Amino acid sequence: MASSSTSPLIVNNDLQSKQEFFRSTRATVTKLLLGFLVLAIVIVGLVTHLQQPEIVDNSSNGDKPSVDELSTNPLLDNDLKRFLTKLETNAQVEWQRSAYHFQPDKNFISDPDGPMYHMGWYHLFYQYNPESAIWGNITWGHSVSKDMINWFHLPLAMVPDHWYDIEGVMTGSATVLPNGQIIMLYTGNAYDLSQLQCLAYAVNSSDPLLIEWKKYEGNPILFPPPGVGFKDFRDPSTLWMGPDGEYRMVMGSKHNVTIGCALIYHTTNFTHFELKEEPLHAVPHTGMWECVDLYPVSTTDDENGLNMGDHGENVKHVLKQSGDEDRHDWYAIGTYDVVKDKWYPDDPENDVGIGLRYDFGKFYASKTFYDQHKKRRVLWGYVGETDPPSDDLKKGWANVLNIPRTIVLDTKTQTNLIQWPIEETEKLRSKKYDEFKDVELLPGSLIPLDIGMATQLDIVATFEVDQRMLESTLEADVLFNCTTSAGSVQRGVLGPFGVVVLADSERTEQLPVYFYIAKATDGTSKTYFCADETRSSKDPTVGKWVYGSSVPVLEGEKYNMRLLVDHSIVEGFAQGGRTVVTARAYPTKAIYGAAKLFLFNNATGISVKSSIKIWKMAEAQLDPYPLSGWTS
Repeated sequence: MASSSTSPLIVNNDLQSKQEFFRSTRATVTKLLLGFLVLAIVIVGLVTHLQQPEIVDNSSNGDKPSVDELSTNPLLDNDLKRFLTKLETNAQVEWQRSAYHFQPDKNFISDPDGPMYHMGWYHLFYQYNPESAIWGNITWGHSVSKDMINWFHLPLAMVPDHWYDIEGVMTGSATVLPNGQIIMLYTGNAYDLSQLQCLAYAVNSSDPLLIEWKKYEGNPILFPPPGVGFKDFRDPSTLWMGPDGEYRMVMGSKHNVTIGCALIYHTTNFTHFELKEEPLHAVPHTGMWECVDLYPVSTTDDENGLNMGDHGENVKHVLKQSGDEDRHDWYAIGTYDVVKDKWYPDDPENDVGIGLRYDFGKFYASKTFYDQHKKRRVLWGYVGETDPPSDDLKKGWANVLNIPRTIVLDTKTQTNLIQWPIEETEKLRSKKYDEFKDVELLPGSLIPLDIGMATQLDIVATFEVDQRMLESTLEADVLFNCTTSAGSVQRGVLGPFGVVVLADSERTEQLPVYFYIAKATDGTSKTYFCADETRSSKDPTVGKWVYGSSVPVLEGEKYNMRLLVDHSIVEGFAQGGRTVVTARAYPTKAIYGAAKLFLFNNATGISVKSSIKIWKMAEAQLDPYPLSGWTS
């Protein structure tokens, strides 16, 4: 058993992923070249200024001078100072790019569209600007994969080239028709930005890569109905068949300014749609609903997902919407009446838009699909940047997609979903791992974990709280909330405790992910799962927040978290995925080999015992598909 006064020494390996090694090597080579450059300038300066007093170099005992030291060197002109600063900045920008999350080689990406499994390939379409790293010129990118981790990029699927989508080929969904034909319903932004619903289809549905797509000659197939604003009508869902043999489709909208709603349409031929008199569901004061999704979940099977044709007494339906005004993805669990085409929440106090979210961090515009190959429902969303758009233009890219997650109902609580990284993610893990067992974390403890490079990681950690201390605490932080707290520096009797990622050795930059327990006078407790970005970067221009929410912890369960650390993105899963928080970080110091990992307990009234496993993660393949005569 390790003590809180020393670092645990159960280290199985110091394996570094190949891509991290190359990134680090490039940074080292850059620094060496800078050193040689500075040395040459100093020699020239000494020859030129032989009559001056001797210049003594006191920088770092002979190590390469820092940029700050170089900038004050009188032998360097202003152009060279700017050049050196730019090189250091480029190293930071290069480090920010993810290694195993999906993103194009360059430019802007956002909403996932039309995900599906077809003839041995997973297909992912996505909103993409092929010309810039900021929003605009929205086109559909297209990539394929055998495992949803390693990808091949294909030619663009659809571009804005007709009057009805000239301002953007916006969000849409895929449907496989009974005859095997594959169609896409999508929103087109017309010249005046009115939102029109359009149809496209695969030219050859027998092509495993589905490379060629054609827009329906009769587009648009739907205009905003009476009473709906011309910019308040978007994002058609996947079609499904009802008991009457007609197909259904839902759309996001709002009415009376503030009432968010899901409109529902019927069709029999996929080109003419009939709007039902009442919406599928509506919730006051939730604003415009985007990217509406409706799908079934089993109340008894937490291993397999369900397709839309699955019904029965052991089935609930999830209704989800992306809130255009608050930029969060909200969901609720309830009952879908397949005859009346109405959905009802199990808990009206946690209705869509006012209760539960997929992710309490940076995550938006998500879409699920049923993976018939592995009988699972998979969730995709996009993770936006929190740095200024000017920085995105400089680095040449913006945004990533989350690691795809399986999604099922929590059969133990029956009140929330379980999200978990797809099993294929573990293919990127190193064969060996670092493990620290039974680490004692006394109040105020901070334990460094010596694992080497710490920027591409898969971390699984458990925490056992001293039950005697917990039970003897009568009341603690009843009003606590992650988002209104002061972050991990706010010390309470029963929290925070967790893991610090992306920290430099002095912790001037750090991103803590942690649990915080609040306890009421009646003896009940409530656990929160938080991520604190407030000290994640010394850069004052990037956004930094404290994210998080409550998470159910059932009797007999240890507190547990899984963290996927991938440079500037950290995805956190608490209690097996009951609550998820995604954070962004743009450190200026805690990059490459300078990034460190810690365990901590900043509570004042409890001791915690932690065990943690850490895998280094390899880089995912993101390459152009080898098509003759085409490059991405």
